[in-house]
Amino acid sequence: MRTEQQALKVSLVGVLIVSALGIGFGVVSGSFAILFDGVFSLVDAVMSVLSITLAGLIAKSASNALSKRTHDRFTMGFWHFEPIVLAVNALLMMSVAAYALFQAISALLTGGRDVEFGPAVVYAAVVVVLTLVIGFIEHRANKKLGSALVAMDVKGWIMAGGVTGALLAAFLIGMLIEDTDAEWAMPYVDPAVLAIVALILLPMPFSTLRRALAEISLVTPPELKRQAEGAAQDVTESEGFTDYRVYAAQQGRARTIDVVFYVPTGMGLRSLEDWDRIRDETRAQLDGEDPHSWITVSFTTKTPPPQPQP
Repeated sequence: MRTEQQALKVSLVGVLIVSALGIGFGVVSGSFAILFDGVFSLVDAVMSVLSITLAGLIAKSASNALSKRTHDRFTMGFWHFEPIVLAVNALLMMSVAAYALFQAISALLTGGRDVEFGPAVVYAAVVVVLTLVIGFIEHRANKKLGSALVAMDVKGWIMAGGVTGALLAAFLIGMLIEDTDAEWAMPYVDPAVLAIVALILLPMPFSTLRRALAEISLVTPPELKRQAEGAAQDVTESEGFTDYRVYAAQQGRARTIDVVFYVPTGMGLRSLEDWDRIRDETRAQLDGEDPHSWITVSFTTKTPPPQPQP
């Protein structure tokens, strides 16, 4: 897989297969845990479609391959949609897990649920293998791609593999206690494992949600701030400027950096080529050739605004 879209499309096919298996085997076996697994995968499939669409738009925007109409409407590109998609994905996962936990607790309090463990074991075994294979393939491809969307997708496959692995263990236990003194516990196996899985899954997307909300809110990453201020400081000292101000934010893979240099009043005249040279040097220190970077460098003789107090 050479592109982000190819990786996400492979994942989408896998998610649709797992979703169909989960919903089908969930109905046949009577297991709400399996049904939850299928619904969880279906939600993931919907988000995969959004991710594939967004990845294509971002790639076209970076290579100036958008239609004129689309470009005129989105002159700033589509990078800002990336954290929105990640946030929605994380919220949906947490919501589904919370609903599953509620259903599991309700079933435990009302006598459990009868489950056909034979079909359930077959489902869990097949899906564990499938999730591990697809997750490994995507993780390997993302070492070169470095995509946040693919990384989130890999995390989803890891979560799905853990869920199904827990289901497999629980269903095997359910089969083993049949016709034993512990047979009374069989109806509680499915809701109990569902509750455990939901409790594990519920907080897992939180880190992704927190990062996505920070990017949507234009919170400046410390590393990006240090890099931008370091570059501005170097140029200010070498060119004899009075001061500088840096404004930076990260949205998905896109970096937006505004650098304002304060030039002393009465500084000798310079050609436009010289000002362009300073811009190019500043951009070079900020990886300005990256197609996902939006860097603006400006100059003024006005008095710089006061720095915020520490």
